[in-house]
Amino acid sequence: MAKYENLILIAESRQEGAVVRVPPLPADEWDEEVYDALSSMSPERRNPQDAGNLLATLVRHPKLTRAFLRFNFHLLYGSTLPARLRELAVLRVAHLAGCEYEWRHHVPMGREVGLTDDAIEALQRGEAADDLDRAVLRAVDELRTSSTVSDATWAALSEHLEERQLMDLVFTIGCYGALAMAINAFGVEPDAENHAER
Repeated sequence: MAKYENLILIAESRQEGAVVRVPPLPADEWDEEVYDALSSMSPERRNPQDAGNLLATLVRHPKLTRAFLRFNFHLLYGSTLPARLRELAVLRVAHLAGCEYEWRHHVPMGREVGLTDDAIEALQRGEAADDLDRAVLRAVDELRTSSTVSDATWAALSEHLEERQLMDLVFTIGCYGALAMAINAFGVEPDAENHAER
């Protein structure tokens, strides 16, 4: 395992003794409405064996799941934000929220889009090698603590990103912050290794 995976979370104590409050929907309860809620997912994820704990939990509320996935799919596949910056922001969100589930899913995604082990280790300390990455991390921190972005951070981001990218960044931070809250509040357990790499 990479060296940073042991540094993972500043809020680690919240995970100790966590209780599953909203369990994954059992396979025998998956009905047409559940499958329909996952219609935007790849076929291999639209079943109770391969959905993973998060999707299997979310489908307890199919209408919410469908709406959330539409929004989330824009951020993952339709966003104007470069994928590397998206994953930098998501990993910072997951780290600050103490969300092991989100962290485990997005470390491989971050690697795929060019985040190095050193960058992933550094982002946990709020550090980055270049100005844009540092501004993205500051934006995450500021939105988390004050629900806004300071003028200085906005100006730094605006030197590199256009208006739609800035909007996608703010919504990415908000979406994954809300998802981390849901995961932590529901007590969603991390997936087995084979799911965490998806």
